[in-house]
Amino acid sequence: MAAAKAKQADAERDEAAADETEAPAAKPKRKLPSLKLMIIAAAGLLLLGGGGAAAYLFLGGGGHDKPAQAAVKPAIFVDLPDVLVNLSNAGTDRTQYLKVKIVLELPDPTVVGQIQPLMPRVMDAFQTYLRELRPTDLDGSAGLYRLKEELTRRVNAAVAPNRITAVLFKEIVVQ
Repeated sequence: MAAAKAKQADAERDEAAADETEAPAAKPKRKLPSLKLMIIAAAGLLLLGGGGAAAYLFLGGGGHDKPAQAAVKPAIFVDLPDVLVNLSNAGTDRTQYLKVKIVLELPDPTVVGQIQPLMPRVMDAFQTYLRELRPTDLDGSAGLYRLKEELTRRVNAAVAPNRITAVLFKEIVVQ
């Protein structure tokens, strides 16, 4: 019986060896797609999905209804008196002046009545801060941006608990 099993095992080995020699001649079957093909397919699906979503949102299918758009309140603007101050002149004999026309942007009309009594405090904050500036502090757009941010911070501190949205410049002259 052991001899029969050994013969059968030898026969199976011979068949397997014969199959191995024939296998290179046959075309190999592809079981799974390659990683490169999968990445390209995923990128294509992502591109199509993103394009479809963008088209849906931009062409009016974003679910925005007309009453929600009408609920947006316009900003309220309050003009302040012109501010004219002499700038700090560290070591120079020439005095330079800064003239600024400022507008406050408020989130809603109810804030106007609440901050009007506090305008002397706001103007004082502007005067004291602007007098300490040097002409070099106002150089370029970065200098004006820093000035705008600092004035917004100071106004919000002066009118607390109310808040303004922004300080806007109508005119800035350094002479």
